[in-house]
Amino acid sequence: MTIGTLFLIPNTLGYYEGQQEGLLAKIIPDTVQAMTAQLSYFVAENAKTTRAYLKFLGQSHPLKLAMQDIQISELNVNTPEKALEGLIQPLLQGRDVGLISEAGVPAVADPGANLVRLAHQKGITVRPLVGPSSLLLGLMGSGLNGQSFAFHGYLPTDVALRAKRIKELEDRSKKEKQTQLLIETPYRNAAMLEALANTCHSATLICVATDLSLPTESIQTRSASDWKKRIAASQLPDFHKKPTVFLFLAA
Repeated sequence: MTIGTLFLIPNTLGYYEGQQEGLLAKIIPDTVQAMTAQLSYFVAENAKTTRAYLKFLGQSHPLKLAMQDIQISELNVNTPEKALEGLIQPLLQGRDVGLISEAGVPAVADPGANLVRLAHQKGITVRPLVGPSSLLLGLMGSGLNGQSFAFHGYLPTDVALRAKRIKELEDRSKKEKQTQLLIETPYRNAAMLEALANTCHSATLICVATDLSLPTESIQTRSASDWKKRIAASQLPDFHKKPTVFLFLAA
C-alpha cells in the first residue's frame, strides 16, 4: 500500500478581525494555499481555529471537501505520546496529512515535532512548506548575529531564577558571539523586557520584535541601558498581550 505524505503547513502569525483574507495572500504563498486546499485530513493544535483558517483559505482556493467533511485531529502539549501512533495511522493507510501549528511554521517551538519524528521513524515522507517563522523574522530584523544563534523558549517565571538564567545566556552570548532568542507569555512581555534591561550589561543589545508580519509589526533594537531609560520614562513598546520575540547579543 502507498504511504501518504506529511505536509507541514504554515499558518499566519496572528490576525485581526477582517484582515485574515488579506494576510493569507501576503504571507502564505499561493502554491502552499493550493496544496493545503487539496487535503482532507489535518493534525492541528486547535481544531476550531484550524477550521477558521481553512475557511478563509477556501475563499481563494476551493477546498477538496466541504468544511464539515474535513477531518481534524488535535495534537497539543496535553496530547499523550501514546496517542501519536493513532495520529500517524492515516498516513500509513495512504492518506496525505497536513500538520498545522497554531501560529507560524509547524514543529518549531511546537508539539508537532513529535509527530514529525515519528513519521521519519515510520518511513513517511515529510514535506515542510514555506511560511512565516517569528523566530527567523525577528532575527532577520534585529541586526544581531544571524550566523550563530540559539532559541531557549520560555525562561523561569521566578524573578531570581529568571535573572540567573539571563546571566548564564548573556555569558554564553559574549563567549560565543551568539544571539539568544526567547519568547514569553504575551501578558508578561513588560516583565521580560524589564528583567533583560536590568540584568544584562548596559552595552548588551536587546531586540523586541512584536506582531511580526502583521500590520502592527514593531521591531526595536537598543542597548540595555537605553531600554532602562525608556522603561523609567514609561516609553515601552506597544506589546502588551501581543506575540513577541526577545533577542539579545552581548557586546
